[in-house]
Amino acid sequence: MSTAGHEHPSDLGFSTRAVHAGDPPRVVGEPVVNPIYQTSTFFSDPAGEGEVFYSRYGNNPNHRRVEERVRDLEGAEACLVTGSGMGAMVSAILSCVRAGDHILAAEALYGGTRILLDRELSRLGIESSYADLLAPGWERHLRDNTTVVLCETLSNPLLRFTDPADLAPVCRERGAALIVDATFTPSYNLRTLSRGADLVVHSATKYYGGHSDVTAGLVCGSEERMAPVRQRAVTFGVAPDAHAAWILERGIKTLALRMERHNRNGLEVSRWCEGRAGIRRVHYPGLESHPDHARAAEVLTGFGGMMGIELEGGGDAATRFVSALRLVKPAPSLGGVDTLVSEPRHTSHVAMTPEARAAQGLADGFVRFSLGIEDPEDIIADIDQALKTIG
Repeated sequence: MSTAGHEHPSDLGFSTRAVHAGDPPRVVGEPVVNPIYQTSTFFSDPAGEGEVFYSRYGNNPNHRRVEERVRDLEGAEACLVTGSGMGAMVSAILSCVRAGDHILAAEALYGGTRILLDRELSRLGIESSYADLLAPGWERHLRDNTTVVLCETLSNPLLRFTDPADLAPVCRERGAALIVDATFTPSYNLRTLSRGADLVVHSATKYYGGHSDVTAGLVCGSEERMAPVRQRAVTFGVAPDAHAAWILERGIKTLALRMERHNRNGLEVSRWCEGRAGIRRVHYPGLESHPDHARAAEVLTGFGGMMGIELEGGGDAATRFVSALRLVKPAPSLGGVDTLVSEPRHTSHVAMTPEARAAQGLADGFVRFSLGIEDPEDIIADIDQALKTIG
């Protein structure tokens, strides 16, 4: 079985590589679109030599095609595709820790990751603590047994920007692996590994898939870092099925086109929302009012489609506002072509008390948008009419 991708010139543009990276050599009569290899196993060498191909191992040709394409887009030596973002995260973390180790994580962290650290890894003798990694002197929270520093490029849902380049030198000096969840900043907006991350994790369910129709995850890094990640993934059985990998590959082909519109809509809609009656504050890194705007503008190619607003009327106003939206769909998740809206107090941060949420700057009137690829004027009109219902 041939799994090697066809090499394209490195100076090709992002959109071109998103469509063609990893394509096999042309053979007359072979399909232009990679077929779905709906098989659990493959013929083996009777002599027992060479790789054993088995879909649970994550080496189905559909897996390999996705990995080769994302490896190119992320500028990585190796890539692993998994059945979910959490499957990617647990494989990445467990490749770097063992009982007795310590993980230093950012305070602003996806709820599922926090559950993994606090409830599951703690049972295995792996301790985690949290700190504001944007604050000067964050390194004082490192311990002698810290083997992982974990953060997100853009936090959920306040969208604080952490540049891995600000953490990487200290991590290298202290021998800790820097693992970065870059789900909100796919490679079109940021090549996270180029900023010093050791492993970059994506919930590919979001921007890489892009259509809210597949669940998948990705881990990228050097060959050395990725070898133990892949070993854990095989053991845990986190490989996606062939059809999911095929759907993900199809989504990746339009990543650049979609991100251009996500970036545009993010700027236009957030600028319209800022200063609007009924909205106390807008959270979007593309706005000059955002605390991390200068750094984000320096590092990111685009600011993405995630936006948060704080409504003046608190939780009651937020519920009435979300219920009044007609075009925008109330649903969790993000990164798809449809604009989605959610209240973090009911979704990502539901396990936290109102006091704990408030301590993180997350008021009950907070509403999170994942801005899709619709015409920005239509999204704005829908937000406008919903605001009028609570005014």
